[in-house]
Amino acid sequence: MKEKLYEIPLNDAMDADDECPFCYLERKVEQELMDFVLGSCASYMESDTRENTDKEGFCRTHQKKMFDYGNALGNGWILKTYYKKLIKEMKEEFKSFTPQKTSLKDRFTKKAGNDNPVKEWVSSREKTCYICDRFSERYERFVATFFHLYKKDSEFRTKLAGSKGFCLHHFGDLCSGADRYLSDGERKEFYPVLFQLMEENMERMSEDVDWFIEKFDYINKDADWKQSKDAVQRGMQKIRGGYPADPVYKMK
Repeated sequence: MKEKLYEIPLNDAMDADDECPFCYLERKVEQELMDFVLGSCASYMESDTRENTDKEGFCRTHQKKMFDYGNALGNGWILKTYYKKLIKEMKEEFKSFTPQKTSLKDRFTKKAGNDNPVKEWVSSREKTCYICDRFSERYERFVATFFHLYKKDSEFRTKLAGSKGFCLHHFGDLCSGADRYLSDGERKEFYPVLFQLMEENMERMSEDVDWFIEKFDYINKDADWKQSKDAVQRGMQKIRGGYPADPVYKMK
């Protein structure tokens, strides 16, 4: 069956033999977005990009990754206009702010401050991230494409059955995705396949971690590592997603 353009990333991820194809996609898209924002194409100098980064900002995780990326001047330009917009908003919030009266009961029950408008403004600024938000848009399409391929492509179902499963985080997303994209009959077929895949691969991962520990016993010092040399980082990925052992992604 001829592959459509939007199906290529999912098939590539399934072919990568990763502990989780969605972690694979997440890393690839995040790196592409980092290159777009700070790379040699200098998107940070484009007015529409800066307008969006000023509006959305960056989360703590991506702020750190942007610093590590290595383009200090690019980060400086992004901060330049972001600070101007932030300070303008802050002044408006301060101007309209009036401290609210709180009862002794509210202070005792720690309810005081829950509806503080300045705190709500700060929270609204922390809820958005230029990179996270754009990945989320793509991620929803990846999940939809996953179920599209599962329904129409027998080769994709074979890849799925022979894969290493998913990290726990993305497994949960597939469970909710199945309820959105599959019919009742399709879900009855899908869940047993998915559950068996997760059980087998979580057991495999657990055994790799066990053997990694056993290798530190002098009795096993000359024994084969089998698949356990990188069991710690893969084990961490399987539980929470991501790649703990990845080096810092830097500007090329």
